[in-house]
Amino acid sequence: MPETDLVIPRAFIEFPDPADESQVFRCDLTWLTSQYMCVFGQGCCGIYADRPDDGCCTLGAHFSDKDDEKKTASFVKQLTPETWQFHAEGTRSKKAWVETDEDGDRKTAVHEGACIFLNRPGFEGGYGCALHVLALSKGMEPLETKPDVCWQLPIRRTFRDVELPDGSEYTEVSIGEYDRRGWGPGGHDFDWYCTGNPDAHVAPEPLYVTNEPELVELMGRPAYDELVVHCERHLASRSVMALHPADPH
Repeated sequence: MPETDLVIPRAFIEFPDPADESQVFRCDLTWLTSQYMCVFGQGCCGIYADRPDDGCCTLGAHFSDKDDEKKTASFVKQLTPETWQFHAEGTRSKKAWVETDEDGDRKTAVHEGACIFLNRPGFEGGYGCALHVLALSKGMEPLETKPDVCWQLPIRRTFRDVELPDGSEYTEVSIGEYDRRGWGPGGHDFDWYCTGNPDAHVAPEPLYVTNEPELVELMGRPAYDELVVHCERHLASRSVMALHPADPH
């Protein structure tokens, strides 16, 4: 099905961070109350037509910082040949599973055309991210084992310093949709992408519910609890407020 336009009417809510008076959250209610869900392995076409089984894992994952890489490394050590298809290649030397891009930024390595942690269809240990499977096997949330960018999708958190006319300042923390633009200029070249595609707006519950662990990690529990109140009010008034056009109506 065709994707919706990137520029659509959206409803936002702003509220102070209950845990940090120097921050104000700006949350996209249109996105957070949408029926989006990850459809990896359930209809996802992949970002490139010639690699439909990769989902958005074709390019590998950039680490947000040294701590992100260090955290990932601690769980890579727990992977085995039975749970990670490319265990031999990824452990042939120290940090063989890491590479640098053309700008010198560190990321997970690409092996045989996709992220080295992506177990391909048919692998006995399970199809999909080996780090994701590891988390589920241990009763953990995948956000605890995967690089930040992997578990944050499809939510995008950005920061902006705001100065008001009276000279006061605060940090604006935006929580919204990780659409094609979030990937940079290259995102417009993807053959398929999910967040604005009706094929991925099939969840039985809204995103703020299904992605509670990720939102709590990004916002903190007090802010998430307040977000829930605003999302529920938004849904109660959905006949007059902006809905995501990819949702079924």
